[in-house]
Amino acid sequence: MVEINTLSSLDTNKPRLAATAGFAIGRIVSVSGSQAVVVLDSDDNGRPTGGTPSMGSLVKIISREGLVIGIVSGLSIPVPASSADEHELKILEIEMVGEIVTARDGAQNRAFRRGVSAFPTLGSEVHLAASEDLSIIFSSDATGLVRIGTIQQDENIPAHIIPDDLLAKHFAVVGTTGTGKSCAVSLILRGMMQEHKNAHIVVLDPHNEYAPAFGDQAEVIGPESLQLPYWLLNFDELVEVLLGGETGRRVEMEVLREIIPIAKQNYRAGAGEASALVRKTPTGGGNTITVDTPVPYRISDLIQMLDTMMGKLDKPESLVPYKRLKARIEALTVDGRYAFMFGGLTVRDIMRDVIGRIFRVPVDGRPITVMDLSGVPAEILNVVVSVVCRMAFDLAMWSDRQVPITIVCEEAHRYVPRNAALGFEPTKRAISKIAKEGRKYGVSLCVVTQRPSEIDPTILSQTSTIFAMRLTNQNDQEIVQAAVSDAAVSLLEFLPSMGNGEAIAIGEGVPLPMRIRFDRLPDGFAPRSSGASFSEGWKEDRGSAEFVDAVIDRWRGQRD
Repeated sequence: MVEINTLSSLDTNKPRLAATAGFAIGRIVSVSGSQAVVVLDSDDNGRPTGGTPSMGSLVKIISREGLVIGIVSGLSIPVPASSADEHELKILEIEMVGEIVTARDGAQNRAFRRGVSAFPTLGSEVHLAASEDLSIIFSSDATGLVRIGTIQQDENIPAHIIPDDLLAKHFAVVGTTGTGKSCAVSLILRGMMQEHKNAHIVVLDPHNEYAPAFGDQAEVIGPESLQLPYWLLNFDELVEVLLGGETGRRVEMEVLREIIPIAKQNYRAGAGEASALVRKTPTGGGNTITVDTPVPYRISDLIQMLDTMMGKLDKPESLVPYKRLKARIEALTVDGRYAFMFGGLTVRDIMRDVIGRIFRVPVDGRPITVMDLSGVPAEILNVVVSVVCRMAFDLAMWSDRQVPITIVCEEAHRYVPRNAALGFEPTKRAISKIAKEGRKYGVSLCVVTQRPSEIDPTILSQTSTIFAMRLTNQNDQEIVQAAVSDAAVSLLEFLPSMGNGEAIAIGEGVPLPMRIRFDRLPDGFAPRSSGASFSEGWKEDRGSAEFVDAVIDRWRGQRD
C-alpha cells in the first residue's frame, strides 16, 4: 500500500532533515491552469537532494501572496536509464489547491485558504510541506471545528471537519462492508453533538446498529416504542400500505381518495357517525381538508363508509374491490407488525408528540434519535422512511428554519436506487427534495452506502463532502471519482488498498482533500456492526429444544 507520509517516505535521515530545514526538492518547469510539472533536483550520483515525496504528499511553492500548496498527483521517469548508475530525469506532477497567506496588517498570523490567487512562475522552487505548514492547513480558521481523526501524512496533525459546510451542503460516507462506515458515522455525529448540545439528528437505522453508539444522548425508538399513526401518511404512502403497490387497483384508489377527506372532516367536526357521504365543514374556521392533510381520522369511519357504498351497489361483481379494500384494512388493524401504525383503540391527535420525539423538539438532553427500523415490515420500510424524511422537510420549512435537522440515511441505496424501476417513488421524492432544496430550509442529508454505484446519481451529486473508505468494486470507484474534483482524483487511487478505519475525505466540509485515519470510539460505544463470529458460535452446541422454543417465541412475537 502506498503511504501518504511526507517524512516517512524519504529514504534517509539526511533528506528528512533537509526537508524540515526548507531545502528545495525541485523546480517548476511547466504550469497549466492548476497543474504544474516539477523536475526533482539530484546530486552527482543521481539521488534526489531533498527526498522523493510520495503520491498524495503536500508540497509548497513560494509566491508573492505567500505559499502555494499543492498535492502530488503523479510521479514518473520519462526516460528510464538502462542501469542504476545512470542519471535519470525524475518528474513530479502536482495539483495546486490553495495558499497559506500572511495577514496584510503586518501580523505574523498565517492562514490557509482554498484557491490560488498568484500562481508560481517557471523555475520556482518546490519544497515539502513542513509540520507547521500542515498544522495551519488542517486546522483552518473556521469556528467550531470538530476533530474526527488524524491525517495520514503526519499522525500528530488532527483531522477536522467544518460543521456548517459539512451539513449545509450534505455529505456521504461510502465504503465496502466491514471497512468501518458505521463507526465513522458515529464518530462524526458524536463530535457534532459534543460541540452542539442542541442538535436535531435522526438516524434511520435498518439493522439496529447505532443504539449503543450515543449512550444517554440518544432517544432510541425501537419496534415496541415506534409510533407513526396511519393518518400521518399522505395518499401515496397510504395506498402503498393498504394496496401493496399492486397495479389494477384503480377502483380502490378512487374510493380511498373520496372517503379519507370525509373521515378527516368527521373527526375534525366531532361527528359521531359517518353513515352519510356528506362533506362536513370543519368547525373552528379551519382550512379545507385534503386527502394529504395530516389530520386524524377513524378507521371505523372508513369501514362504515365502505359498507354504506356497498349497500348502494346493484351488481354483485362490483362489490369485489370494496370487499377487498375492507378486508385489507381490517387485516392490518389486527396485525401486530403494524401496531405502530394502526394500533390503539382510540384515535388521538398526537402529531405534536410524534414530531417532538422523532426530531427532538425540545432536545431535552438528547440531541439524536436512533430509529431502529429492523422490526418494521420489509414491505413498508420505504413508506416509513418516506414519512420521516417528508416530515423533516416540512417541519424545517414551516418552522421558518428555526429547527435545523440532519437525516442520516443508512443503506441509502435501498431507498433511492439508481434503477428507476426499483424503490418507492414517494421515498425517492422525499430524499431528493432534501438533497436539492434542504439547504434553503435547514435540512441536511447524510448518505451512507456500501454500493455508491447503485444509488441515484442525483442524490450523490448533491453531497458536497465525501468520506470514501475502502472500495474494491470498480464501478463504485468510478462513481466516487466522478463526484470529486480533479485535484483529489489522485488520492482516490488508494481506495482499493486502504485499511479499516481509513478514508479519503474530499469536499467543502474538510479544509483540504486528505487521507485520514478515524479516531477510535470510546469503549462500549461502538455500533453493533460487526458480523457474526462463526468460529465462536460453533464452539458449543446450542441445539436444545428449549433454545429453539425461545427463538420461536420471539419469532412469533412480532406478529402477536
